[in-house]
Amino acid sequence: MGAPASAFAQLATPRSDVLNPPQGRIYSVGQMKRNAILQLLSEHGIRPSAQRLAIAGYVLDATAHLSAEHVFEEVSKRLSTVSRATIYNTLHLFVGKGLLKQLPIAEGTVLFDPAAAPHHHFVDEATGAVVDIPWEALDVRNVGALRGLDVHEYQVILRGTRRRRPPDPQ
Repeated sequence: MGAPASAFAQLATPRSDVLNPPQGRIYSVGQMKRNAILQLLSEHGIRPSAQRLAIAGYVLDATAHLSAEHVFEEVSKRLSTVSRATIYNTLHLFVGKGLLKQLPIAEGTVLFDPAAAPHHHFVDEATGAVVDIPWEALDVRNVGALRGLDVHEYQVILRGTRRRRPPDPQ
């Protein structure tokens, strides 16, 4: 598996009527993105609302791991009527429908991950940064052989600090 892609980026090839609209109608990039988000929400059984569209437009196109508070701060800049409760409820709805993954980093700290492809994580204890690790970079074995457990999903969360690269010899 390659680099994780967001749910938004994993949309099927855009419909030809959006890219080549009938009768020469021209769509803006914003309209095409809105149409793609509407399609994605519909495919996942989510009824669109102005708040859900704004939240989806931000989180599903993100490349970072996002806290609910960060999502609230950014989305409320564009849609001042959105509440924290709506942000939390929508993020949890998106998790339940498979558009986001919930990532418990530490006790009381949950981030939302828009990368849909399986991958692992590294938490840099010096900076708090969370970095995606490609699935194939780690060799995890015998998960299915664990007695008494039916594992339906797993990931590895590595913790540590990044090594400083030695200076290049000149």
